[in-house]
Amino acid sequence: MPELLLKNISKNFGAIRVLEDISLTLADGELLVLLGPSGCGKTTILRLIAGLETLDQGQIFMGETRIDQMRPRDRQVAMVFQNYALYPHLTVEKNLAFPLKVAGVARDEIRRRVRQTAQMLGLGDRMQERPSALSGGQRQRVALGRAIIREPNLFLLDEPLSNLDADLRARMRREIVRLQKELNVTTVYVTHDQTEALTMADRIAVLHEGRLLQVGTPEQLYRDPDCLMVAEFIGQPRLNVISCENIRTAFNLFACEQSISAQLPDSGPVTVGIRPEAICLNEPEGLQGEVIGCEYLGNHYVIALSWRDHNLTVSGSNIQLAVGQTVGFSIAPEKILFFSASSGKRIKL
Repeated sequence: MPELLLKNISKNFGAIRVLEDISLTLADGELLVLLGPSGCGKTTILRLIAGLETLDQGQIFMGETRIDQMRPRDRQVAMVFQNYALYPHLTVEKNLAFPLKVAGVARDEIRRRVRQTAQMLGLGDRMQERPSALSGGQRQRVALGRAIIREPNLFLLDEPLSNLDADLRARMRREIVRLQKELNVTTVYVTHDQTEALTMADRIAVLHEGRLLQVGTPEQLYRDPDCLMVAEFIGQPRLNVISCENIRTAFNLFACEQSISAQLPDSGPVTVGIRPEAICLNEPEGLQGEVIGCEYLGNHYVIALSWRDHNLTVSGSNIQLAVGQTVGFSIAPEKILFFSASSGKRIKL
């Protein structure tokens, strides 16, 4: 049996449909990231799993046990919030010990687990300090520690790094993944930040307006998106998007070989997606575009091109180009993604 199973769950708040028929399966020890824009239902899924909201439809199982009708404290779930939720008047030691005291754990066992958790998180020299004396990263470690110390069956993390600066976020991402793998606890992690999702997840579930668009590994979602919305949401710089009358027109537009174009199926209007790194610059016999921007990112440049009536972003160039310069480029046919203009669904050739 799966460690966690969400089966056809739905949730309304009044007349507003927040989640619509969501089904997900998490393997034992997996880290699944729920990714999507604000208001898409990510946090609501966490609250339903934790028991802070009730289902309107569907079922939630942990192993063979149905948990959606259990009291929250009986579900063996630990949740870490965006705002840390620490007790400001208690020391680090007492904050860590609090969940165990409430659960009635013996004093000697509390001391052992507090000591073990503090050592795991590098908080051993901060035990007698209050949250106000800690940095943002240290407060987040204490919040994680309060979840870890309970030894739950499931971790639920709701945008835990959004209050940290960029450098600290990167370090905490690595720390959370290390702890999660070390403890081998099934984890659901909520974020709207695609970098967090791509760098942390075993698998990503992309949500939009309460619907599940696609579930897969970071590489699957990037290279093989099911729809335009997933393709646009995953990847930095963003996907280049161009509207065309049909697939054949698109291939001819990008000067692909006529032998390829002749074998293509007829189709209605399509949206063409091209990853910025799929565009090769300095092709003398290729298409011609004008440089309208050049950003230096340390190990490569990101180039903005004006071509016909379109603006294209090109990533990965190691050559600095001047604004106004004309440059040749080409796009390999197999790198072009096609989506139905009406439904947004991927058209696979």
